[in-house]
Amino acid sequence: MKSGLAPMSAGDVERIASELKVKPEEVTEMETRLTGQEIAFEADDDEDAYAPVNYLTDPGAEPSQALETREAALLGTAGLEAALGALDERSRRIVEARWLREKDSATLHELADEFGVSAERIRQIEAKAMQKMKAVLQAKAATPALPAPALNAPAPALNAPAR
Repeated sequence: MKSGLAPMSAGDVERIASELKVKPEEVTEMETRLTGQEIAFEADDDEDAYAPVNYLTDPGAEPSQALETREAALLGTAGLEAALGALDERSRRIVEARWLREKDSATLHELADEFGVSAERIRQIEAKAMQKMKAVLQAKAATPALPAPALNAPAPALNAPAR
């Protein structure tokens, strides 16, 4: 068939194609596939080396995912602020002391001593505050972040004459 490692000439391609009873294009395609170099999917240590993995798409770059991430962040910060703003001062203090401190969150008994009520009453206030915050967050999540276009609104004229 083929002698040596050199690329096949047009005559060699024609001869092999007639022997195998295939089109010359198929012979050329097969030679290209068989003589191609192997490439590692990931580069070893050299950052500048070619590696197919570097050309894969980044799923985080999808516009829909970017928008979803942005809306989730807005809902997290603005939603928390709105939910805390819906609470009375005592409930807000209890939620902040129990849930929003980085270190040393307050116990029910510590808050009970601070407010002069029982630990059970603090737990009840906390539970009611959490329900109220959940309702505010759900309402905020149901509201679209971007304004929807008005239905049946007249379309603006593009080339309207000046008046």
